[in-house]
Amino acid sequence: MNSFDVIVIGSGPAGYVCAIRASQLGLKTAIVERAELGGICLNWGCIPTKALLRSSEIWHLMHRLNEFGFSADNFKFDVSKIVARSRAVAKQLSNGVAFLMKKHKITVIAGDAKLAGQGKITVTKDGKATEYGAGNIVLSTGARARALPGLEPDGKLIWTYREAMVPKEFPKSLLVVGSGAIGIEFASFYRTLGAEVTVVEVMDRVLPVEDEEISAMAEKAFKKQGMTIKVSTTVEKIEKGTNSITATLKGKDGKTETVTAERAILAVGIVGNVENIGLETADVKVDRTHVVADKWGATGVPGIWAIGDLVGPPWLAHKGMHEGVIVAERIAGVKGVHPLDTSNVPGCTYCWPQVASVGMTEAKAKASGRKIKVGKFPAIGNGKAIALGEPDGLVKTIFDAETGELLGAHMIGAEVTELIQGYVVAKTGELTDTELSHTIFPHPTLSEMMHEAVLAADGGALHI
Repeated sequence: MNSFDVIVIGSGPAGYVCAIRASQLGLKTAIVERAELGGICLNWGCIPTKALLRSSEIWHLMHRLNEFGFSADNFKFDVSKIVARSRAVAKQLSNGVAFLMKKHKITVIAGDAKLAGQGKITVTKDGKATEYGAGNIVLSTGARARALPGLEPDGKLIWTYREAMVPKEFPKSLLVVGSGAIGIEFASFYRTLGAEVTVVEVMDRVLPVEDEEISAMAEKAFKKQGMTIKVSTTVEKIEKGTNSITATLKGKDGKTETVTAERAILAVGIVGNVENIGLETADVKVDRTHVVADKWGATGVPGIWAIGDLVGPPWLAHKGMHEGVIVAERIAGVKGVHPLDTSNVPGCTYCWPQVASVGMTEAKAKASGRKIKVGKFPAIGNGKAIALGEPDGLVKTIFDAETGELLGAHMIGAEVTELIQGYVVAKTGELTDTELSHTIFPHPTLSEMMHEAVLAADGGALHI
C-alpha cells in the first residue's frame, strides 16, 4: 500500500493549496482528483466566468467609444470565440496547478476516492481500485449547483453555470433564477451582450446577502441596463418548448404570471459533494449536505479533516484556500495558527457595476446592539472615477462608535473587487477609524473613496 503523511481528496482551491502548504512543511503529500486539476473554480467557476465578463466589459466600452473620442462602425462579437478564450484561460490555470503539484513533489492520483477505514482510502479509476494510506486525510470535494424539484437542469433549455459558460449559440432571452453572485454575474454577462434578461429572486431584494443600500443601488443599475428584476417571487414551474421555456412566476401577493425565454439558468445555491466518499462508515457528521468541521477543519474523527465549499458558507475560493493552509499547519504542528474568522472573509460579485463587502451590514451591526457610526462617499466625488467614466458608485463604512472598530465595509462601482482588500487588511489588523483617517491614500485613485468613507463616519469627508 502506498502511504503518505497527508492525502487531500479534491484539487479545487482549498485542496491544492492545502497540499502545497503540507508539502512545504515537509509532509509527504498526495492529492486525488476525479476530473480536472483546479476543481470547479479554475475550470468551471471563478476564473472562466471572469474571462467571459471581461469580454462583456469590452463590448460595453465599445458602445461608449464616442464618449472617449473614438468612432467605429459595424463591430460585432463571436460568442464561440468568447467561449474559446474563456476555456483557454481555464486550461492555462489548470495546467498551472499541475505544474505546482510537480514543483512541490505532490503525488497526483486520478480517480474517485473513498474513505476505507482508519487512515485508508481507495481510489477507483477505470474500474480498478487501489488502496492508499495516510496519517491525515483532508476532504475537499467541493459542492455543486442545487436543483429544485420540478426545475431540474437538462443541459439544453435549463442550464446550470456549466452550460451557461459554454453556450453554442447566444440566447436572445434568458431567465435567471436566483440573484446571488453566480446568478447576477451571468445576468450581467448576457444582458451586456444584448440578451433580454429576467432575474427572479425569492428574497425581497437582489444580492440579498449584501447591505440593503448596496442592493438597492445594484438593482437600480441593473434595471437601467434593461434587466427585468422580480423580487419576492418564486418559480412555480418551468414548461419546456422546442427551443424555449415558459416559467410560471408567483409574487408575494399570490398572483401568477408567465415569462417565456429561450433559456433558463438556475443559480439557487449549492449542495456539498458528500455522496460516495465513505462518510457514513467513517462516522463523519453531515449537516444539510455539508460536512461538520470545527474552526480548525477537524471533523471530530481522528485523522480526518474537511475544508472548502464542502464545509459550508461562505462558499468562496479564498475562504477555502485559507482553510487549507490552517489544516496543513495544524497537521504539521505549526505553532500560533489562527482559526478562520469568517467576519474577515471578503465577498466579491463581478457584475457591472461590481459589488464587494466585508464584515457586518448596517442592519446586522445595529441588531448586534452596538452604537454605530456610518460613513458614505459617492463615486461622483472621486476624480479618478470621473476620469474613467465610472461616476456611479458608493463606498460605505460601519464603525463601532465607542471603540472605532471597523465592523463592515460595503462598496459598489468600478473595480471595487480590487479595492475591498484595503478594508480587509484594516479589519484583520484591527485598525480603528482614527488610524485609517491618518493613513495617506494616493491621488488620483479610486481608493481615495475608501479614505473619504472613513472620514465621513466622523463627519469629516473632504470632497462631498
